Amino acid sequence: MGDEILIVDDDETLRQLLTHRLESAGYTVRVCEDGQAAADLLDTEYEPALAICDVMMPRLDGTRLVRMIRGGELTVRSDLPIVMLTSRGQEEHVLEGFDSGADDYVTKPFRAQELLARVRRYATA
Repeated sequence: MGDEILIVDDDETLRQLLTHRLESAGYTVRVCEDGQAAADLLDTEYEPALAICDVMMPRLDGTRLVRMIRGGELTVRSDLPIVMLTSRGQEEHVLEGFDSGADDYVTKPFRAQELLARVRRYATA
């Protein structure tokens, strides 16, 4: 299998869909159901090649998670590539995502092939 991708999203159906698509493309996938679960995981020795992260989640939102990663508050490397995947597509939300440190920003609904093309920029299958 290829590089490991971390999916952080509170929508179980979307996590399953993304897992299926990424595994079919040759990636290994790990999932977290919210930002706090991801922060706990990323504060261990776990080092994914890429994180795909929702913005609006319970316990810890995606923007705060990205800021924690970029600020070196977690054990994971601070330059971990992060793609935000969210329904918040208004310009101010996109800018907030980039300002938090996200490398890319994809709005829902999204085209699976487009997301896979973005994933390939950061990880190898």
